[in-house]
Amino acid sequence: MVNVAGIKFKNAGKVYYFDPNGMMVEHGSLVIVETARGLELGTVHGLADVEESEIVPPLKPIVRMAGEEDIKRHQENLEKKEKTLRQCQEKVDKHSLEMKLIDVEYTFDNSKVIFYFTSEGRVDFRELVKDLASVFKMRIELRQIGVRDEAKMMGGIGTCGKSLCCSTWLAEFEPVSIKMAKVQNLSLNPAKISGICGRLMCCLKYENDVYLRLRKGMPDPGEFIKTKEGMAKVMDVNLFEETIKARLLLDEKDERGEQKLAQDAHYYKKEEIERLPKNKDKQKTKPFIDEIPEDLHHDLGKLLKD
Repeated sequence: MVNVAGIKFKNAGKVYYFDPNGMMVEHGSLVIVETARGLELGTVHGLADVEESEIVPPLKPIVRMAGEEDIKRHQENLEKKEKTLRQCQEKVDKHSLEMKLIDVEYTFDNSKVIFYFTSEGRVDFRELVKDLASVFKMRIELRQIGVRDEAKMMGGIGTCGKSLCCSTWLAEFEPVSIKMAKVQNLSLNPAKISGICGRLMCCLKYENDVYLRLRKGMPDPGEFIKTKEGMAKVMDVNLFEETIKARLLLDEKDERGEQKLAQDAHYYKKEEIERLPKNKDKQKTKPFIDEIPEDLHHDLGKLLKD
């Protein structure tokens, strides 16, 4: 086990491990650490003993506790953001580039300024970088981000009425697919299951494992099952009560040649019914789009449309 200090650089950012280096740090302490971008100011997010397998070597030590000068410099970097974005936007307009500026970030030591932007396609910003370098007299980095990262940086209010998970506490995005909405029996209306970023809501992932566990062994609506009263057709399934609503099949057929169903519905527990083996040929025809990660749905939809 290795004693580490978890450090965040943003409120809803990832936690990175550093060596406490013998310092008496505690949760909430401001410290200066060395990263791939140079010196950075971060906030201690707890101390812990972790397995060596969880650490990406080498484990860098905390350089020092942040002093008044360090905090002042960090605050000055934050205060420069608005003016810097405005200057960059002027240069973007000058070159008529199709890109949307989202945020800007100065490294702690002011050796580099990073601009975050979104765009529908690739952007040739070589001339833009030259102009920005002549204005700011430091290294320039332009980083293209996705719509989810844009929502994380900008923040906002979700359909639940609360601040976005991604901008308040969600450190990493996890894959979300349309199948999760189907498993939870949600409306497949994009307006109801999409976040303000236009992608499927991250919260579809939160309860997915519970629904998968509850659905295990349960039939689907429209499926035929064997009960103690005879064959029946499933009309509805209540996962939380673990009950199955079904109507028995009658020995007569309607004008379309389909077997008639009894008027009254019966309720069964999972252990009281027997499921029939599924037709493998039908399983092969199941739409494969259910399994595709949500981030690829947009591109797939455009491809199918074309």
